[in-house]
Amino acid sequence: MKIEQNRIDDLNLELALTVTKEDYSDSRKKRLSEYRKKAEIKGFRKGMVPMSLVEKMYGQTALVDAVNDVIAEGLNNYIQENNFRVLGEPLPSEEHIQNEWNDGNDFNFKFDLALNPEVSFELSSADEVPYYTITVTEAAKNEMKNNLLKQYGSLEDGEAAKEEDFIIVDFEQGDMKVEGTYVALRNVAEAARASFVGVKAGDVLDVNVNEAFENETDRSSMLKVSKEELANLDPMFKMTVKNVKTFVNAPLVEETFEKIFGVKTEAEFNAKIEERIRAEYAQEADFRFSKDAKTFLLEKADVTVAEKFLKRWVYVVNEGKFSMEDIEKDWDLFIADYKWQMVRSYLMNKYEVKIEEADLLASAKGFAAYQFAMYGMNNVPDEQLESFAKNILSQEEQGRRILDQVENEKTFAAVREVVTLKKKKISVEKFRELK
Repeated sequence: MKIEQNRIDDLNLELALTVTKEDYSDSRKKRLSEYRKKAEIKGFRKGMVPMSLVEKMYGQTALVDAVNDVIAEGLNNYIQENNFRVLGEPLPSEEHIQNEWNDGNDFNFKFDLALNPEVSFELSSADEVPYYTITVTEAAKNEMKNNLLKQYGSLEDGEAAKEEDFIIVDFEQGDMKVEGTYVALRNVAEAARASFVGVKAGDVLDVNVNEAFENETDRSSMLKVSKEELANLDPMFKMTVKNVKTFVNAPLVEETFEKIFGVKTEAEFNAKIEERIRAEYAQEADFRFSKDAKTFLLEKADVTVAEKFLKRWVYVVNEGKFSMEDIEKDWDLFIADYKWQMVRSYLMNKYEVKIEEADLLASAKGFAAYQFAMYGMNNVPDEQLESFAKNILSQEEQGRRILDQVENEKTFAAVREVVTLKKKKISVEKFRELK
């Protein structure tokens, strides 16, 4: 097969292919022989169909398949021989070439090919990336302390209901009575909430349930009827308050300190709070550093990509799952990520960044611990965390996410050792206003 190269620019090539009879004839004959072995035609034993009949039935298909085989092998060899760093894979040219598909003919094709650029740049201590140190304030410590005590608090009997309280009520309307319904005052419609605030056990109110409880699902559950039955109900009910429940913070006692942080005194409890805040702020600062470093590195690398070709390739490879409009809509994020993967790969190779199984497991365990903590479980045994982490890594999508995260973390850690961190103290409020 003959291939002629026309270089459009540094990243885009056009390949003109000529496939001759000598290129495809052997492959075509082999395919026809395979068709003959498998053909089941009435009047002939399997494998004994005359080749003339096989040729008549399958000749065109065998020709097309054989030519495609030659093209695929030829393009692959050409790419390897020229050491091309190919973006995606070659695409048939948008310029259509007419061929007459007859055995013995030569066939001409054009393919577009795009190359990934070579990434190469140096880093040194002369390169500066900002790194923020977030100030821990007494207000932040008090806020976390209050939140933790609230998280480990309990519902207790109260007097007059406040906006964050619950009331236990009976609803009555004629012969219909619904007893012991829990009502969260924060779920009462704002226009009606004032009449609920301040109620005490024994109070009786006339309530329009449609106005007070606008969510139909909540209303049907509260009155223990179906949504269909709601439509036929008179919305006016007599509501009798049986009890008020208020959420009380956990007390500042040793049992609470032990339960939350495994310590015994309030001083130790306060120290653990500050330690947690500093750890959270450090995580936020590290995340911000990775964002700033990523921006810096992309600008430093100044990677140029054959974007027009890449858009076509993304469209073709996804077989119509996305329209070109869909691709354009998310293009800025996609191309930034595509460039970052090239830059990251270069840096990992340059600084010999290796990803070990232990790195992935540690990251997955951290994610698992975070998920447990979201539900107030802060002291999960290590073996349980490890089991949960291994399950995360076994899931294809989650496993890819963890790998991507670890590659980023280790790459930024390597970069951090080379560049200069331009340290800046900042309040948490100002930090979170950063774009």
